[in-house]
Amino acid sequence: MQKRKCVSVVQLRKLLTAAICSIAFMALVSVHVQHVVPSSNDQKFNDKITTTRDLQRWTRELAPPHLSKVLFPPPKSNVSRGVSDYEKLWKPPSNRGYLPCTKPTPNYTAPAESRGYLLVHTNGGLNQMRAGICDMVAVARIINATLVVPELDKRSFWQDTSNFSDVFDEEHFIRSLANDVKIIKKLPQELVNETRIVKYFISWSGMDYYENEIATLWEEYQVIRAAKSDSRLANNNLPADIQKLRCRACYEALRFSPRIEQMGKLLVERMRLFGPYVALHLRYEKDMLAFSGCTHDLSQDEAEELRIIRENTSYWKIKEIDPVEQRLKGFCPLTPKEVGIFLTALGYPSKTPIYIASGGIYGGESHMAELRSRYPLLMSKFFFFKIKETMSWDPIADLRLTLKEKLASIEELEPFSNHASQMAALDYIVSIESDVFIPSYYGNMAKAVEGHRRFLGRGRSILPDRKALVRLFDKLAQGTMTEGKSLSNKIIDLHRRRLGSPRKRKGPISGTKGMDRFRSEEAFYSNSLPDCLCRTGPLHPNTASHVVR
Repeated sequence: MQKRKCVSVVQLRKLLTAAICSIAFMALVSVHVQHVVPSSNDQKFNDKITTTRDLQRWTRELAPPHLSKVLFPPPKSNVSRGVSDYEKLWKPPSNRGYLPCTKPTPNYTAPAESRGYLLVHTNGGLNQMRAGICDMVAVARIINATLVVPELDKRSFWQDTSNFSDVFDEEHFIRSLANDVKIIKKLPQELVNETRIVKYFISWSGMDYYENEIATLWEEYQVIRAAKSDSRLANNNLPADIQKLRCRACYEALRFSPRIEQMGKLLVERMRLFGPYVALHLRYEKDMLAFSGCTHDLSQDEAEELRIIRENTSYWKIKEIDPVEQRLKGFCPLTPKEVGIFLTALGYPSKTPIYIASGGIYGGESHMAELRSRYPLLMSKFFFFKIKETMSWDPIADLRLTLKEKLASIEELEPFSNHASQMAALDYIVSIESDVFIPSYYGNMAKAVEGHRRFLGRGRSILPDRKALVRLFDKLAQGTMTEGKSLSNKIIDLHRRRLGSPRKRKGPISGTKGMDRFRSEEAFYSNSLPDCLCRTGPLHPNTASHVVR
């Protein structure tokens, strides 16, 4: 009897202990998830990180109910909190007193009476289409046209069926430009079958071309269709009000659809849980490698697959490419391995949170292994690579493991899946909001993000000097140089003036002529200074980057 009583007491104690532990665990999780209070050291460091998230719509709106309930782990201290590391790795470049200035000049007038309708077929990926749409807003103003909401490219490499309203906030686009250009959603029914002229506007054209050649078409046609939209307007030598209109269109009117902004905001919030982060636009995707002809570190089978893709893509004009020469000229994206060496040389510690802004990495795991070995905390829309378990039991660490380390679930991303432009928009938002942005290739997204961050006065945008870097990387491969302080100093010195600080837009390369002259200019949307950034007061030596909306 006594023995049975003892057993009952023991079982009761176990039951009570388990209940108390469960209650304590749930309370701990609730505290961590709902309200994370950083340590004093963490707070001092985070106070130094310049954030202007309230100035972006995607960071002002609340996430929708089904997203806001998603449980995610609290922050861990993943980077050095020392002042010296902040100065070296995270401190935004000075804005040198420049702030956005997009308001029209006093001479700006309401839109003139429309002479006809401008239809636009955009072309390329998300960022190429964004720039083209903004240019066509300006063109519509120049030729006194009513702009029909542009049609997105559905025939390019990505085969994306998204419509304008799937990617962008159509109502806001129309409403915010009402004082600049009349915009309608569809061509009036009575004009649907009207004879129209299809024009390929000449690339990088100025006012004379549109006023004297295109505008005269209204004498014969009510509808003009622009067959392509990319690079159809000059970067320079346009009236101030046209340049400012381009900026208003790009940075104020053309914002993403509410569901994209909401999901993008959620991804940013989840990245922020790990502290300041790097957004890495890792342009190591099949289409990029096939188009550029870059095969460094690829197998013969992979190189042949890419060659066949390039050969069979009719709108890619250049078919024969020397991959070695292409790389030495700096025309190839850095490989994931090279990016890892680059980040290490810059001084970013192995626990730095890195968001991979990219579609599918070509070769997948086989090409990501070396980068991941240096930086285990690689994250993307889909997942981030496994964080090692801690030695001691930690309920929050266990919670991490139960979540399978996903930054976003399949269910959350399902509305955007199979739509390359919408997925790219999510990467764009996380990249704009990052503390440091680094592109492995200076393509359309890199230019768009760099320009937007420069306009907003956002944190560092480090543009790798690929031509100089590949020579250093080749020395490493040949054994004539080793990783360490010497390499680090060389790479840091190379990039002191490549951090995204405000500077005047570069003109054409000396000696170039014709279209090559225009092509060599710095793109307007990668750097809108001096047109849309103005120095508003005396420069203070310690002025930090900030934004005034």
